[in-house]
Amino acid sequence: MSYKGDNLMSVKRTNRSAALRALHEKGAMSRKRLAESMNLTPAAITKIVAEMIHDGLLSEGEMLSSGGAGRREILIGINAKKACGLGVLINLRQAILSATWLDGSVIFAEEIPLEANAASEETAKLLSRRLLELIEENEIPREQVIGLGIAVRGITSADGRTVRNSFGALAETDYPLCALFEELTGFHCVMENNVRSLLAAQMFLSRDENEGSQFFLRCGHGIGAALSIDGKIWHGVTAQCAEIGHIPVIRRGGKPCHCGKSGCLETIASPGAIREEAISGLSAEGTPLLWRAFQDRDPKEMRVFDVLTAASNGDAGASAIVDQAIQALGMAIKALIYLVDPGKIILYGSLFEDPYYLSRLSSELQEGVDLRHDVAIEKSQYNLQLEDKAACLLAVQDFMENGGIQE
Repeated sequence: MSYKGDNLMSVKRTNRSAALRALHEKGAMSRKRLAESMNLTPAAITKIVAEMIHDGLLSEGEMLSSGGAGRREILIGINAKKACGLGVLINLRQAILSATWLDGSVIFAEEIPLEANAASEETAKLLSRRLLELIEENEIPREQVIGLGIAVRGITSADGRTVRNSFGALAETDYPLCALFEELTGFHCVMENNVRSLLAAQMFLSRDENEGSQFFLRCGHGIGAALSIDGKIWHGVTAQCAEIGHIPVIRRGGKPCHCGKSGCLETIASPGAIREEAISGLSAEGTPLLWRAFQDRDPKEMRVFDVLTAASNGDAGASAIVDQAIQALGMAIKALIYLVDPGKIILYGSLFEDPYYLSRLSSELQEGVDLRHDVAIEKSQYNLQLEDKAACLLAVQDFMENGGIQE
């Protein structure tokens, strides 16, 4: 057994970090209330606040009425525009470069198209070059940048430095992407899986206590997920926790999945799988409304929402395809409910904006779950809004966890 103590610098960082988190989650408050929320003495909090005001991280606001005689209290809040975090989000065939202030408000965001299986070094050089141009175009001084967050599709190493497998986004596996971006930009970098980054952004922006467990389900082209327990995102031993899209649901004869297996949930229930199934089954007899819609169009132009529209209008074939996908996804979610017993399931993605799909999924999830598992299942209040912020907020949260002290 090893024993580890905290030196004065470590205690200082911890206290400053706690102060930043409290002010972020609860908003501006007086020194007295901040001391009470952190269980510190007024003298201790006065010193911490004075240092952070000197650093420009905190600022004094309005004066509270005392309701009588005595010294009036002054509100202390985070100076959100003191610093900004940069972000690079790498998805399949797309990257987003962005920057946010400390409160998550967006300074800029730009989408960059990528080829599938893009070469890692060339891609990092392209994105770094454009990111530095955007910083200059938006007149952001380098000293105002606290770091760069990288959110990448696939599996990252436990230490957040290496992309183990991006499943078609980048060509190489086991690639030290974090170090390369640090070399190219000169900024400290932190890296995380893209879906866990979205959940982290959800939790940061919601500013709730996050004391329970939350399961975050994202349906994009594929299916991704992330899990938080007691306010902390759970990674698992190999940093592959919550890979619900790659649960094998067909034992033999399933479709190949990009992960290398076959019969994964993603090959049946994802938006991409729904679209592919509809294209392969397109016929005048089987899917009459879809057939009519694409009689004079290339079926490759079909979107998942075309399938959902046909299904909602009574196309039996399209409805069967959608129902098969929903049943498979519903079974996986219900298994998760019994296994993890989460306090909340958050749905994220354009698929959940479709009323027909959302109502069918809700009906499916009501079957086979007893009343003791009363789980809140809801669409994210930030649905389709987190991609511009998630990677930046990795850097912001790293900065706050370090007490607002830049190395």
